[in-house]
Amino acid sequence: MNSPSPADYDRADSVELSAALISELGLSDVSVQRIYEFMQSMDTNFPDAAARLGILRPEAIAEALIKIRTQRPPEDVGMIESAIRRIASDRRVVLRQGERVTPGPHLILAHDSDNPRSERLRALRTELLLLHEAGRGANMVAILSPGSGEGRSQLCAELAISFAQLGRRTLLVDTDMRKPQQHVLFGASYGDGLSQAIARNEKPCYHPVAGLPTMHLLTAGPIPKNPLELLSDGRFSNLLAEWQNSYEFIVLDTPPVAQCADGLAVATMAARALVLSRAKHTTYRSTKALLRRLESTQSRLLGAVINHF
Repeated sequence: MNSPSPADYDRADSVELSAALISELGLSDVSVQRIYEFMQSMDTNFPDAAARLGILRPEAIAEALIKIRTQRPPEDVGMIESAIRRIASDRRVVLRQGERVTPGPHLILAHDSDNPRSERLRALRTELLLLHEAGRGANMVAILSPGSGEGRSQLCAELAISFAQLGRRTLLVDTDMRKPQQHVLFGASYGDGLSQAIARNEKPCYHPVAGLPTMHLLTAGPIPKNPLELLSDGRFSNLLAEWQNSYEFIVLDTPPVAQCADGLAVATMAARALVLSRAKHTTYRSTKALLRRLESTQSRLLGAVINHF
């Protein structure tokens, strides 16, 4: 394979390639933050910023890009090359990276692949893959449940992990701006998140996930006074459009539908929803009410999951 040319560096702006370079070259969080700040101030790409700051040598970048390409499965190489070409005309895809997070002990799939729950999650993943319509962009799904205590956040996290274990670019977003849980499940700090990104019209802060180089977590951020208004804002729909161009799988955690309409707003924009209930906990009436309300949205119901725990 030929060595990347300077033109290739100018095209390596995608979330995937930036994350791969960070992982391959072992960059520290401080170095990554300096690079992204320079990218934003100078309107340049990740490799160029790293080289101009003296953090990486051009030769090291070239070697890393070659290694990243050659290590990918054959079917992924075309995707990487097309991403490089696509980014040449669009420098807006810039990743603001947060601290690295680690799946907590409750996320069984990340720690015990032989557990029966892990097998059921992989089966659910397969079903969702089969339901995805070709040509619709990223496989995005909003997970809804009637009330709290039904395991919705854990299912969202483990479903995202299952997609990332396929080696595909995966984003887990906590849109629950009332009682968020994803930062707890992954041990993330309660800092920048989705609420701030929408309210301030800023680049979101994505957390890389340890052990899953193709996965990122976007936490809910500080609890705002107007969650539903933020989720109904055009800036949130713009973020969804950006994610569809940058990731292959997007999982959206939502607040309980019986308590607020936030989840329905998210499902409407995601256009695809999966409903969760908990055995011996969720009432038939509350599930039926959720399905009735979901019918009034433009979201396609992919199916229902019953949680046993």
